[in-house]
Amino acid sequence: MQQLNFLVLFLAALIPMVIGMFWYGNALFGNAWIQAADLSAEKIKRGNMFLTLGMSYLFCVMIAFVLQFMVIHQFSVSSILANEPGINDPNSEMGAFLNNFMQKYGQNFRTFKHGALHGFMAGFLFALPVIGMNSLLEQRGFKYIFIHAGFWILSLLLMGGVICQFS
Repeated sequence: MQQLNFLVLFLAALIPMVIGMFWYGNALFGNAWIQAADLSAEKIKRGNMFLTLGMSYLFCVMIAFVLQFMVIHQFSVSSILANEPGINDPNSEMGAFLNNFMQKYGQNFRTFKHGALHGFMAGFLFALPVIGMNSLLEQRGFKYIFIHAGFWILSLLLMGGVICQFS
């Protein structure tokens, strides 16, 4: 059976935090984001950064947890067979079947490239539409949408690659 690797998930959750420092900082899109979000540097500084970054990391851990089920196909096999009698007993017929299956196919599609593909798809086909709908309802411009969607597409791409390769 596929095991959860919490260390990889906690490390993958740092990826958006690190990218965000540059993406939303002066190095890349900080000024454009502040303008598109109708914010000011002073307003940002007044925020509780400890709370903001702490909650952001918690949310990134949650995202990493769900993303692993999208990028690691072997979790699907385990979940399909989860209710079968004897699944957790390696000496049972079902346990032996799952063990043999995982020995033969357990490393299929377990590359950074494959995880990055699925991460990109999650970013482009899930994060972009969610950000786009919220932004349009809030009367934000397309610059705002593309800044945030680009951040999440890149973040999920890298998170997916790391999780798939190292979990």
